[in-house]
Amino acid sequence: MRCSLLLLLLLSSPALADTPPMSAEAFEAYTTGKTMTYAQAGEIFGTEQYLPGRRVRWAFTQDECRIGHWYPQDDLICFVYEDQAQPQCWAFWQEPGGGLRARFNDDPEGTELSEVRQTPEPMSCAGPDVGV
Repeated sequence: MRCSLLLLLLLSSPALADTPPMSAEAFEAYTTGKTMTYAQAGEIFGTEQYLPGRRVRWAFTQDECRIGHWYPQDDLICFVYEDQAQPQCWAFWQEPGGGLRARFNDDPEGTELSEVRQTPEPMSCAGPDVGV
């Protein structure tokens, strides 16, 4: 009975894969002024602060912050950081229950991140240029 109910729920709810990714305008409206933490397979992956003007500050967990910016490319949101010239492009969806889900473009491993925390507070950055 439980398996049948679960299968029915899965089949009756639209899959995000069938839903187009967020537009750049929707992504910008959702993220600007927020700091979000993302997880991959239940483990914290990193945190990104979304600043005005499509600027960002990113850090993998326990790593130095990197400054960058994002721009739209087709249905993707692409990020370029100060230490990496190669764009990192992702498709973003807003989850039905809240939060974002992101899938890395052209990744045979299928890297997927989920938003697990959101705050209006700026992120604290570790690194050699922090402090006096």
